[in-house]
Amino acid sequence: MALDERAFFSDRNETRTAKYACPRCRRTNDYSIRWVRRVKKDRLPPGADERDRAKFAKLRDHLIRVDDEVVCKTCSKKFEIPS
Repeated sequence: MALDERAFFSDRNETRTAKYACPRCRRTNDYSIRWVRRVKKDRLPPGADERDRAKFAKLRDHLIRVDDEVVCKTCSKKFEIPS
């Protein structure tokens, strides 16, 4: 049975600030956005088969954005973060 992708990574939570413009009031503010940093483990987890070894060799570190929406600091309306 193949291992889950989470077995190959260590997760850490991060917060980064970014400037976004509200589509309603058109004002730009700084917002703190939550991210999960996935760092590849230094060795393969126990119980891995050949398919898992091939998958592990191709994996890289990456970021996943947790927040999809923010609340405008000026007009208090929710808006989606542009990607």
